[in-house]
Amino acid sequence: MARHTLYVAPAEASRAERREFKKKIRQLEREERPEPVDKKELQLPEAAVPGLLGPGFIAGGYWNIGRPGAAVPTHEATSRHIAGMYPFVADSGNGHGGPVLAVDLNADGLFQYTPWDAYKDKSARGAFSTNIVVLGAYRAGKSGTIKTLVYRSIAFGHQGIVPSDSKGEWVALAEHVGGTVIRLGAGREERLNPLDRGPRRTGVTDEQHEKMVEQRRRTTLQSLVETAHGSPIDAEENAALGLALDRAISTTDDHPTLREVHKQLGVIRSGEVDEKDSELIQAAKTPWWTLERFISGDLSGLFEDESTVSFDGDSPLVVVDTSELFARSDLVAQLTQVCTTAWVQAVISDKQSKRKRYLIREEGWRDMTNLKALQMYQQWLKLSRDYGIANIILLHKMGDLDAVGEANSKERNLAYSIINDIENKFLFRVNQQGKKALQEKLDLPASHVERIATLGRGQFVAYIGQFSYILDCFVTSTDEERSLFDTDSAMNMVKDDDGFSIDREKLDEFWPEDEVLRA
Repeated sequence: MARHTLYVAPAEASRAERREFKKKIRQLEREERPEPVDKKELQLPEAAVPGLLGPGFIAGGYWNIGRPGAAVPTHEATSRHIAGMYPFVADSGNGHGGPVLAVDLNADGLFQYTPWDAYKDKSARGAFSTNIVVLGAYRAGKSGTIKTLVYRSIAFGHQGIVPSDSKGEWVALAEHVGGTVIRLGAGREERLNPLDRGPRRTGVTDEQHEKMVEQRRRTTLQSLVETAHGSPIDAEENAALGLALDRAISTTDDHPTLREVHKQLGVIRSGEVDEKDSELIQAAKTPWWTLERFISGDLSGLFEDESTVSFDGDSPLVVVDTSELFARSDLVAQLTQVCTTAWVQAVISDKQSKRKRYLIREEGWRDMTNLKALQMYQQWLKLSRDYGIANIILLHKMGDLDAVGEANSKERNLAYSIINDIENKFLFRVNQQGKKALQEKLDLPASHVERIATLGRGQFVAYIGQFSYILDCFVTSTDEERSLFDTDSAMNMVKDDDGFSIDREKLDEFWPEDEVLRA
């Protein structure tokens, strides 16, 4: 905009006075006018540095190609126009709310995330479910990242639940935030009844509610028996188990326990029931012997009686510490996880719950031990968003699922299908052996797999909706969080039977995880 100056002369001034005024005005304008500048002074200085592509200029510490003596015109444009001339490579972020989880290494900005925000987002950045699968090698930062998410989500009113803490890693965090820790082990008083009916579900009829409770109890029982027995039970054995459950419900006034089901199986075996079917009597033998393990075997004192603890819905973090049981054997670990998970699902499966909950499934493959467990698992994942629950399934590698069933079996194929169908994926560093399985089983681009294999600790690729992000969680961690989430302090120093200390950090230098041993 041009600047204009208005001069006003007195009305009574004579012509001579007016001429004198104009003369003084022209003189003042000449004095205010800047001195003329030679065009050479407007040009850039002489080149300071000879460059590979010719002489250049030093400006702001950077070398710029140019021709000495040439004037450079000034260009102004919006970022949108400039992006067309030189496309931006930085992503705009996911645009969701919630706690800060990490730094987006592409966008160079903070990454906020909750699965419920992603689910509510109907754009391409939204997701169709609230469940998350987390996969990565040992010490890649999986547990630390999930603990960060849960810990920071507490301030948003969200609750964390760990149905089976197999290593006791969540206990310190639960105690720090004033949460609840339920410890299971020999000699302890805590009991969990996997056949608890749970709270009355709102929004369903009485008939629907009873049907859901019955189905969950039967599925839990069958899964326990098949897991402990090591093979599926036949139709007659399933019928005997169902009859025993019905009788246990009747004799306990709808408070069935494994002890009572075991007792009723014994009654059926003895032929004391009205049904005199010899095949049914014989079929009760296998489930009776299997449940004997919970009554007087290595799992006694844990799951056979009514629950002595209750679920605290107001607690920020509820952890079931099963570390003592997981140290016994893989089978004990599987049975324990089936029982604790069934109990947790029973007490939190109310779709009208006003609280969002994270259900952290450490060693997630242990929940998929047989076909019935897999079907229950799949159904629970589908219903989780209606209950306000986000299941977080942690795996070390895709090969973990090879422990489910036989090769090319229905069970194993279903397990891989369940993991592949979970839309939200946090993929951490994998070793060289895991790259091929990651690409084949999850159908990822080869370039993505190669990038995942080079990630540092705490870095991961997050697949949310139709977008992927390269994130770094640990750069946002505080000293307090690092001390709470550290899982190496108890694991790095291991003592053998003679008391000799072994430093795992040093051991990894000589025997790295990715090393392929050849004869």
